[in-house]
Amino acid sequence: MIRETFTAVVNPAAGSGAAAATMIGLARALRETGARVQVTYSRGLAHATELAAAAAATDGETVLAVGGDGIVGAVAAGLLGTQAELGVVPAGRGNDLARAVRIPRDDVAEFAAALRESPSRPVDVAMAGERVVIGSVCAGLDAAANDAANRWRLPRKPIAYQIAAVGVLARWKPITYELTVDGVSEQLRGNTVVVANCKWYGGALQIAPSAVLDDGLLDLVTIGDLNRRRLVPVLTAMRRGAHVTMPGITSRPIREVTIATDRPTPFYADGERLPSGPLTVRVRPSALRLIGA
Repeated sequence: MIRETFTAVVNPAAGSGAAAATMIGLARALRETGARVQVTYSRGLAHATELAAAAAATDGETVLAVGGDGIVGAVAAGLLGTQAELGVVPAGRGNDLARAVRIPRDDVAEFAAALRESPSRPVDVAMAGERVVIGSVCAGLDAAANDAANRWRLPRKPIAYQIAAVGVLARWKPITYELTVDGVSEQLRGNTVVVANCKWYGGALQIAPSAVLDDGLLDLVTIGDLNRRRLVPVLTAMRRGAHVTMPGITSRPIREVTIATDRPTPFYADGERLPSGPLTVRVRPSALRLIGA
């Protein structure tokens, strides 16, 4: 299969303007192969969903999400229930979903050819309330770090999330969580709860090394009531996914979880702030066709 037409939905703010620059070169490379390319610019996540849905209404259209993980989720929301395919063009700070997509991107001509020719397959998404999430949802220390990374003047690079986590950790106190996991209630005193559809989050940290995009399940990862001295090695071990074997860490496959906390707690999904909980996150299997997954 050779894809002939593309609509790119670009977040012009992603990567401090890198998304727009990335798409200029990629659009040129795609057109040089004979493809037709329309480039659109979103005014926000809701607008990105609208642009993607409009493109999906066109037979044979492939929609490119250009930016960070947030716009990938927003574009995915516009494609659910359609036959349109999603292509990921990473140009944000974290770009965690892109790590799960097996497409060469170092050379723009090879990237363009791969977008035209690589197979796609159905993948799952997570529904965080009504929000479509293709990567992960987190509530706790990591969400607070994401919040800080968005507010502080940090490098527009993946390491920013890890720098923010160290900064937040100095003042952090554990949370009491009330979880309902596949209908069973349980309580956790801990530092974070993550519901993952994708292995990576926070700029190349393997939070859920067992997560698979097309298994019809989500991975629930919890980090218990560890003190600061024990949390720092956990953050280091996340780089290779080794934290899940450490004391105080659990990881298991689930289909649905409701998360409530004993104090106001930031909730984030695909790098974007969510309303405060309680929040129900459930899997929607085979909801989306992803190129290169």
